[in-house]
Amino acid sequence: MIYVSSEADNRLISWLSSCGYDVEEFRTDGIIAGPLSCHPDMFMCKMGVSDDSEIISYFMQDKTRLSPEYPEDIPFNAACTGKYFIHNLKYTAPVLLKRAEELGLEMVNVRQGYAKCSTVIVDEDSVITYDRGLGKACTEAGMDVLMITPGHILLPGYDTGFIGGASGRIGDTVVFNGDLSAHPDSDRIIRFIEERGLKIKWFPEWPLTDIGSIISIYPEKNYR
Repeated sequence: MIYVSSEADNRLISWLSSCGYDVEEFRTDGIIAGPLSCHPDMFMCKMGVSDDSEIISYFMQDKTRLSPEYPEDIPFNAACTGKYFIHNLKYTAPVLLKRAEELGLEMVNVRQGYAKCSTVIVDEDSVITYDRGLGKACTEAGMDVLMITPGHILLPGYDTGFIGGASGRIGDTVVFNGDLSAHPDSDRIIRFIEERGLKIKWFPEWPLTDIGSIISIYPEKNYR
């Protein structure tokens, strides 16, 4: 199964369906700010990079509450590679911290509350980000980090979107929602991903757009 924003382009949804995935178009109302209310990565954290990594969801617990104002909207927006857990740990939902500790993940504390939005998770040891503080912390933790130019991502209702929110790894493919080739660092991004033995998919028909990540799980791991 794939979770994507209910506002994702129909051509993305069609392509994901053609790959054999069931696609759930995600939306909420009245919990966080309207433009983000359909972003899966604001409500669920995938605890690794592979399709069979479990998901911890806002909807499966009754302790952490979300609201429209920062930082009350970020408790589930952690970036998790399956080896590293990256977030502003001051605000992380306790259920996420507990599960990360149970899984033995290395905790990487960053100032960026929108850690998943800001991070393309390539593999367990490799990420792409524009956020210098996050990139520095990940590098110091021993990760391979590609730093890219900020901006160049659409997010309706905001000045800019984030590269992590415009992407997701599906199987052995890193998928970008829109025209990656229009990004000023596209060649470096493509090379970084391909050097790790992975494929890349993007869609030149529309601009690179933040939709709150593309989140894949096996059907039996559906925690929504």
